Amino acid sequence: MNAQDVLDFWFLPAGDPGHGKARPEWFRKDPAFDTQIRERFGSLIAQAIAGGLREWDLEQGAQGTLARILVLDQFTRNAYRETPESFAGDTLALAAAQSLVESGGDRALAPFQRAFAYMPYEHAEDARMQQCAVDLFARLAGEHEGFTEMLDYAHRHRGVIARFGRFPHRNPILGRASSADELQYLSQPGAGF
Repeated sequence: MNAQDVLDFWFLPAGDPGHGKARPEWFRKDPAFDTQIRERFGSLIAQAIAGGLREWDLEQGAQGTLARILVLDQFTRNAYRETPESFAGDTLALAAAQSLVESGGDRALAPFQRAFAYMPYEHAEDARMQQCAVDLFARLAGEHEGFTEMLDYAHRHRGVIARFGRFPHRNPILGRASSADELQYLSQPGAGF
């Protein structure tokens, strides 16, 4: 299993009619898709969370770093949905994303690849990182059509962090007590992203 296997799974292989296009599985709960990721990539996820797979960054540059970010930031959310482990790769994913952006390597990625390289910023419970997410998605949306909805989500995520300092929908998963204001917010449709 290597970085290209991850990229081909997530974005579909070059030559596939769906390559380079948005996939519905990315942003909806799909138990079959989650199971497929868990069964196919479970050991890779464990390696990445333990700090492994960094050789991908060196061997394959931006593509390798993106593959590692996908494992840490997306595959964890699918494979371990609704459990604390779904956030276990967030710190490492954000560090990899920051390194990629600081080096300018993100600019070498295809538009949807860039979007997923920026997701760790959007997932961070940190106001500065949320502003970075908005800035990065604004630049992406300004350069490529079809990313205004992702930019809108970046704004919404930033708003939640500005209001609460954390994502209230994670509270039950992480065993955190919710404030009355958070509970009121969570009662609204779409509050959990």
